[in-house]
Amino acid sequence: MAQQAEKKLTLKPLGNRVLAQRLEQQETLKGGIILPDSAKKKQETAKVVAVGPGRKLDDGKVIPVPVNVGDVILMDKYSGQEVTIDDEEYMILKGDDIIAIIEQ
Repeated sequence: MAQQAEKKLTLKPLGNRVLAQRLEQQETLKGGIILPDSAKKKQETAKVVAVGPGRKLDDGKVIPVPVNVGDVILMDKYSGQEVTIDDEEYMILKGDDIIAIIEQ
């Protein structure tokens, strides 16, 4: 029998939207206490996975989103839409919801 290759789902953001994946929170505190999933707060930091083309103005000009794929960003706490793609959690958020780029 013919074996089908597993097709990966890809998602390309439109407009000035960004696809990002939240960075994992540290599971143990300094004192060695392990945090259960229910006690962890949602991280406001994420890694950019894909970027839309930008916001189109009335005159036809496009203002690009000021982040690139691979950037680590700080975003508004309750911004964006959570989506699951191939069992991975992602956020789709507007470029305006990005507070800063974290440089290391």
